Amino acid sequence: MSKRDVELYIVDILIAINKIERYSKKFTNAQELLYSELEWDAVIRELEIVGEATNSLLKLNFLNQEYRVIVDFRNQINHGYFGIDENIVWEVITSYLKEFRMALFDIIKENNISLNEAIESAKEDNSFNQNILHFLDSLSNEFN
Repeated sequence: MSKRDVELYIVDILIAINKIERYSKKFTNAQELLYSELEWDAVIRELEIVGEATNSLLKLNFLNQEYRVIVDFRNQINHGYFGIDENIVWEVITSYLKEFRMALFDIIKENNISLNEAIESAKEDNSFNQNILHFLDSLSNEFN
């Protein structure tokens, strides 16, 4: 796999985190989110994407094994079905995703990784979605 693949996975994770934050921002606790069917399902789907992309980055030896917990959480969500603990999901949303995003930003900066091509690719894939396009523009500005 090429370095380009790493960049794409990073952008996938950052988009998913952005979506989770947007989908969950109107809620004040886990139960409110759980009882909102569309947002709950959307958040769970995006958490699966974060876990899948993280797993790919681990396989490429791009991330340390400490991030394996994200993949394990994804597996629990993916195979847990009705046993997903909304309080754990809420804690992930309100605490751990922000930390993971900041860790990714640090890794990007420390390794002088350019996300330009991956961002442009994501813009093409999401040309219909103004929220994602706005996010990608702000992401591009952050790293340029």
